[in-house]
Amino acid sequence: MVCIHCGSETSVINSRPQKRLNQIWRRRRCNACGAVFTTEETAQYSAAWIVRGRPGSLQPFSRDKLFISIHKSIQHRPSALDDAGALTETVIKKLRVQAREGTVQATTITQIVQVALNRFDKAASSHYEVYHR
Repeated sequence: MVCIHCGSETSVINSRPQKRLNQIWRRRRCNACGAVFTTEETAQYSAAWIVRGRPGSLQPFSRDKLFISIHKSIQHRPSALDDAGALTETVIKKLRVQAREGTVQATTITQIVQVALNRFDKAASSHYEVYHR
């Protein structure tokens, strides 16, 4: 990776996995200017997972689409944005078990979201169910 200040090569001086967020946190130091900064690496699921919808329908997984559908269901909450982000990460963590071969059923995604929302907020769960039957 290159330095965000001068564009020179950097070295990793500290690295930690963030299991809850499925990320890797890295502290980097520029070899030229000595600047220290932090990066976070996340998996790009849109390139790795295919969602099977209606018969014959295949599309890449979209974290944004999942986030928006969850956010619409919990938008009545004061902390909807933060809650939607956390719920999206929870669902993705559960999907990793289901998508071992790179394909996941749309109904599986819906069921996992439904269970997570039901545990989190019954009203949001009902709202989600109406729009995702």
